Amino acid sequence: MPPAGRLTAEQRDWLRVRSYLLKQRYELALEAADEYPAESKIAGTPLLTVPGWQPSAPVPIQDIGLELSTGPVADFRDDGAAPALPVRPDGTRYLRYSDALRDLAAPAIFENRSTYRLIEAELTGSAPRLAFTRGRYFDGIDTGEAAAHEYAAKRLDGRPAGRRGRAGDPCDLRRRPVNLAISTLTLRLDRATGRASFPLHWRDPAKVGHAGGLYQVLPVGVFQPSGDAAWNERGDFSLWRSMIREFAEELRGRSEDYGSDQGPVDYDSWPFARRMTEALDRGQISVWCLGLGVDPLTYATDLLTVAVIDSLVFDQEFSLNPRGNEEGEVLAAREFAGHVIGHLGTREPVQAAGAAVLRLAWAHRETLTG
Repeated sequence: MPPAGRLTAEQRDWLRVRSYLLKQRYELALEAADEYPAESKIAGTPLLTVPGWQPSAPVPIQDIGLELSTGPVADFRDDGAAPALPVRPDGTRYLRYSDALRDLAAPAIFENRSTYRLIEAELTGSAPRLAFTRGRYFDGIDTGEAAAHEYAAKRLDGRPAGRRGRAGDPCDLRRRPVNLAISTLTLRLDRATGRASFPLHWRDPAKVGHAGGLYQVLPVGVFQPSGDAAWNERGDFSLWRSMIREFAEELRGRSEDYGSDQGPVDYDSWPFARRMTEALDRGQISVWCLGLGVDPLTYATDLLTVAVIDSLVFDQEFSLNPRGNEEGEVLAAREFAGHVIGHLGTREPVQAAGAAVLRLAWAHRETLTG
């Protein structure tokens, strides 16, 4: 960030609103959710959804069909938002929120990597499917995080919120670029006792570009290739492979650098990936999709999943001990119980997607842990 004395008045004002957004993100999300009808929210949480995204029963993750369109996609640009962004000392105005964020308040992890952009979703029929095309990470920042900033400015100073009006229905995948995150509740299941527990993640606002300061299930990650090299696009186009990488990073401390700029990730010869997949095939791991939803403040879109891992496998691969990681802190495990989930959903600043997957998992606990 430039020295404070060299900032323009508009840059300082932008930072003031950004600071308010970071400090009040949870409360602002609850206020934003109040603008939508109760029937559009998942399990009484702020997370927004539509009927086609809410399966009546958990769907095995392997039953979801994936489609990828690889034709050229225009670089997303919303010049209509330019007047809401600050002027630099040289008199030019930022044209994208990601440019302002990178210049003035960049988190530790902030790269415009390739993503799989969600364009269609149907999870309730006999053939659940998700359709994607090519995207970039900053597309989501330039729409969703910018909309959250605008909402914060409206609450702070009463400024108009034109961007949110232009975005229309947050669940309309045609109105904006949508980067899908896979939010996974990880349950360590002791089959001898029938008891389960789960870790939580605190997302450090100094390290992440989205949902800083909130609690979340883990692992969570944007559905994207492991790198920008062309061979990764097809090789990494798998919900399960994406989840394996996030398990390795968030629960085992592995770097996000897979060396895939030199060649594709070989999941068959990667020992951890092979062991996890073998456990999945043996039924010692089961992975379920519970739905899809949109954050009312940031428009972040999450696939809600649960990974149930037998305690023997979990203890061989992971630890429940609290520790730091590249995006925040892994907190002490909680008991998977109704009163714990009720407390988290009403007394703690849990990200909307995390609150939703916790409540849905408890509602479907007999299927998930039976």
